[in-house]
Amino acid sequence: MQPADSDIPMIERLVVVTLFDGVDLLDVTGPAEVFSLVRRETDEPPGYAVVLAAETLDPVTTSAGVRVLPDATFDDLAGRAVDTVVVPGAVELDDDRRVRAVVDPAVVRRVRELAPRTRRLASVCVGAHVLADAGLLDGVRATTHWSTAGQLADEHPEVHVDPDPIFVRDGGIWTGAGLTACLDLTLALVADDLGQEVAMRVARQLVMYLKRPGGQSQFSVATDPRATTRRVDDLRQHVLRNVASPLTVAGLAERAHVSERQLTRLFKSELGTTPAAYVESIRVEAARQRLETTDDTLERVATACGFGTTDTLARAFRRRLDTTPARYRERFRVTA
Repeated sequence: MQPADSDIPMIERLVVVTLFDGVDLLDVTGPAEVFSLVRRETDEPPGYAVVLAAETLDPVTTSAGVRVLPDATFDDLAGRAVDTVVVPGAVELDDDRRVRAVVDPAVVRRVRELAPRTRRLASVCVGAHVLADAGLLDGVRATTHWSTAGQLADEHPEVHVDPDPIFVRDGGIWTGAGLTACLDLTLALVADDLGQEVAMRVARQLVMYLKRPGGQSQFSVATDPRATTRRVDDLRQHVLRNVASPLTVAGLAERAHVSERQLTRLFKSELGTTPAAYVESIRVEAARQRLETTDDTLERVATACGFGTTDTLARAFRRRLDTTPARYRERFRVTA
């Protein structure tokens, strides 16, 4: 039986989480848990009402095998203004056992219908592929789980894919990495709505670190587990061993015995980024480690990591981590 309209809460911040068979369980429950904790941490109504929406009210089987009951159908939401739509994702393994994002055309259509009456859109993990298929990421800077960033860039060249950050905000569209990054993303949504203090109280309840910046890397670039061809893997090792040396695109292409254009295609298809951006990410990673574990001056860090000047180091940190080297050291320093 379909629920009556009155069963969908009349509340200022209505959050709709899209459900479909095979959806990643944590992508659904993580954001829902964060939003629900807001009610415990503030006495100022209205809070959030989370509605799990699907095509029917039949149980949805998640990737973990756990079945979830939808609260409403997409048709029940017709005409309703929605504060936030959270779009989780789903993946499968191809014949080479590589992770690929799976996109349900029906969900794409439903998200496209919801978008015009939604204040903001948020994708979790590979849910970014759904937004991209719906045409909602055209011209937008976005991230997704590192394992499918190359797929997103290949299938949607109009999307400015950044495979590194934990989450990215571009206007009213938020995209997050996976899987636990859904908590960081949702806490950022709460902070944007209700302020840092409320978000911090929620983070304490979750026993997690609130101030992990959205620009912080999804993973250590040096131990990036993505499978690559021998040629690209050799270049990655070369960059790691020679981070302080000049590492130009022309030099890397010559080392790999390919043209600069071919080198760019190889990096795009295998790592989801450009050679220059990859070199910068390695250098930022090296700088992060020095800032966390040494007393080196910023000048010495910049030189040792191939940036040359502290200004270049600072610009890279702004782009990659949305912070300064000095502030990063204050926050993540692990030595006495």
